Amino acid sequence: MRPDGFSGRPAFADAERCWMRHLHGSRTRRRTAGMLTALAVLSGGLTAGAADAAANGASGTALAPAISCPAVENRVGQVPDRAQAEVERNLQQLETQIAEANRRLATSAGQGGPNFVQNAILGPLRDKRAAALQRIQIAFQRAGAQAPNGLNGLATCTVQDDGTGNDDGTGQDDPTGNDNGGQDNGGQDDGTGNNDGTGNNDGTGNNDGTGQDNGGQGDGTGNDDGTGQDNGGQDDPTGNDNGGQDNGGQDDGTGNDDGAQDNGGQGNDDGQGNDGQPDGGQTGAVGQINCPTVAGRLGQIPARAQAEVRRNMQLLETQIAEANRRLDSSASQGGANFVQNAILGPLKNKREATLERIAIAFQRAGAQAPAGLQTLATCERRNPGGGNNNGGNNGGNGGNGGQARGPVAADFVDIRSVRPNVNTPRSQGNGSRGTFSVDCGRNEQRIFNSDNVIVAPGVSNGAQHTHDYVGNESTNNQSTNESLLAAGTTCRNGDKSTHYWPVLRALGQREFDANRRGGGLDLNVGKILTPAQVQITFKGNPTSKVVAAPQFLRIITGNARVGGADPNAGWTCTGFENRELTDKYPLCPRGSRVVRVFNFQSCWDGQNIDSANHRTHVTFPQADGSCPQGFQAIPALEHRLVYNVPQGPNYAVDGFPEELHKPITDHSDFISLMNEEQMQQVVDCINSGRRCR
Repeated sequence: MRPDGFSGRPAFADAERCWMRHLHGSRTRRRTAGMLTALAVLSGGLTAGAADAAANGASGTALAPAISCPAVENRVGQVPDRAQAEVERNLQQLETQIAEANRRLATSAGQGGPNFVQNAILGPLRDKRAAALQRIQIAFQRAGAQAPNGLNGLATCTVQDDGTGNDDGTGQDDPTGNDNGGQDNGGQDDGTGNNDGTGNNDGTGNNDGTGQDNGGQGDGTGNDDGTGQDNGGQDDPTGNDNGGQDNGGQDDGTGNDDGAQDNGGQGNDDGQGNDGQPDGGQTGAVGQINCPTVAGRLGQIPARAQAEVRRNMQLLETQIAEANRRLDSSASQGGANFVQNAILGPLKNKREATLERIAIAFQRAGAQAPAGLQTLATCERRNPGGGNNNGGNNGGNGGNGGQARGPVAADFVDIRSVRPNVNTPRSQGNGSRGTFSVDCGRNEQRIFNSDNVIVAPGVSNGAQHTHDYVGNESTNNQSTNESLLAAGTTCRNGDKSTHYWPVLRALGQREFDANRRGGGLDLNVGKILTPAQVQITFKGNPTSKVVAAPQFLRIITGNARVGGADPNAGWTCTGFENRELTDKYPLCPRGSRVVRVFNFQSCWDGQNIDSANHRTHVTFPQADGSCPQGFQAIPALEHRLVYNVPQGPNYAVDGFPEELHKPITDHSDFISLMNEEQMQQVVDCINSGRRCR
C-alpha cells in the first residue's frame, strides 16, 4: 500500500481518471472559456501531480516518476465557433495521451534498458502530441482563422524524476519514433500514432470517435491536412520527422524512401550458412523482418488512386526497412519476447493502418477495394542462418547454403524417371508455321533488380526476388512506355521490348545481393547463374494466321504464387525436352543441362494491352491450338533458358519468401516495345512459314 492510500497507482492518475469521467460525461458542446478552464484544471492537476511526486521524493517519500508536458490550452487563444468541437476533442486527446503515458510509466518500471522510457514512452508520446497539435492548427485553418503560433514546439514531454536518478532525459528517440516498446497500453494504443488512447479511433479514416468525420477525409489522427493525403500516422503531419531527428540519415519518415537502400548495411549473415551461428543472441545473425507482399494483391489501380496507393506502398517498404534497422540496432536487448513486442507488434499495427488507407484510396476512386489486404499485415522475423527465432520455425535447407526456407529434397526429381508428356497440336491447313527469333543476349551485363513494373509500378522491391533482364536496358519500377522507348536494348535487331524472369541460383555460394532486398533479405540466396543460352522465339498458331500484337502489350506467364491461377512453369533437361515438369526441379544426368521453358499466352482480346489481373486480356489456345471465341492469335512468344547448375539438389529459382522456392512459382514477363514495322516483320515471317532471325 502506498503512503497516499493508493495501491501501486500515483495519486495524479486517479485525479486524472475523475476528470476524464467528468469531461466525457458531458457530450454537449461547451463554450471555449468553460472548456479551457476544465482542461486547465486537468492539465494543472497532472503537472502538479508530477511536482508533488518530485517533492515527496525529495522529502523521503518515494513516489513513481510522472510525465510532464508543456501546457497547450493557454496557447490556443480564442477558438472559432466552427473549430470548437475539433479543438476540444484534440485537447482532450492530449490529456488522454499523457494519462496513458503515465500509466505506461507506472506499469513498466524496471523494464528494458537505459533508453527504454525515452524509446517506448516519451518518443511515441511526442509523435502523438505533434499529430494532435497539428489537428488543432488545421481546425483553425478550416474555420478561416489563423492557427495559433508555436504549437509544434509543445510536443516534447519529460519525466519528472522520483529521486532515483532514473530520469531518462528528452533528447534521443527510438530510430523509428514509432515503437511503443511492445506494450499495448491495455489495448488502447496500437503503436501507430493513430489511436487517441480512448478506443474511439478505428484508423479507417471514417470516424474520429466524436461524431465528427473531419470532412470525410481523414482518420482523426492528425494525418489529414485537408487535401485528403494521409501520412500514415508515422510522422509529424508537417513532414518534420520525429521532432527533427533524422533517424541516422536513413529515412525521412515520410514514406519517400528511395527503395534502393539495403537496410543500413546492417552486416547480417548473408543467409548462406557461412558463419553457422543461430540468431538466439549469438554473433553474426540478427535475422531480418519479412512481410507478405502487397503489390500482387492490388490488381488494376484506378487512375485517381494511383498516387495515394503508390505513396502507401512506399510507406510499407519504409516500415519494413525501419523495422530491420531496429532489429539490427537492438540485438541482445530485452527478453525473450522483445522482438515480437517491440518490433513486430508495432510493425503490424502500422501496416494495418497503411493497408486500410490503400483500401480507402480505391473506394474514394469509386472502385472496389482489393480483398484480404488486412491479412497481409503480420510480418515475421527470419534468421538468415536457418535457425529458429522468436518462436518461429524457419525449418528449411540450412545445409544447402543456409536457404532458410526451401527448396527441400522432395522438390527435385530425376528427369529420367519422368514419362514423355509434351504434346504439340498438329498444324492445320490454315495454320501459321513460321518462327521469328530475336537475339537479346544472356544478360551478360548483369542487369538485375527486384522490381516488377507490370504488377507493381512505382514500388521498389515489388517482386521481393531478383529478375534477370534482357532486351530493354532501363526496366525498373519507375519505367513508363516513354522511358522504355527512349532506352537502349541488348537485342541485336534493335527491338526495345523487355523480357525478364526470376534468376536461378546455385546454393551455398555468396552473391552481391546477400544483404539486400530481393536477395538475402528476402531469403533469396546463392550465386546467380547466368544462362548458358537464352532463346527468344515467336511462333505461329496451328489453326490460323497471326495478327500483329499491339505495342506496349504486357504478358505474364506462370504464377509466382503456389496455388495461383495459370501456373505455367516448364522445367526439363537438354536431351529430354519431350518431358517437362511443372512442380519439380529436374535432376539432369551428366552431360545434360537444366532448361526453363516459358510459353506465353498467344490469344489476345483485340483491345487491351493489360488487364486488372494482368491475365484476362490474353489467354492460352485451346487443346486443338485455336483461340477461344473473342480472341485472336498473335505471335506466340517462347523463352527457353539453359543453365549449367551444380550437381544434385543444389539450385533454386528466386521467389517471394513465403513461397519456399517451389519450382511451380516460376514465371516470366514481357512488354512489347516493337514498333509497327518490327512487328509486321514478325507477322509476315510467321504467316509465310519462314524461319527468320
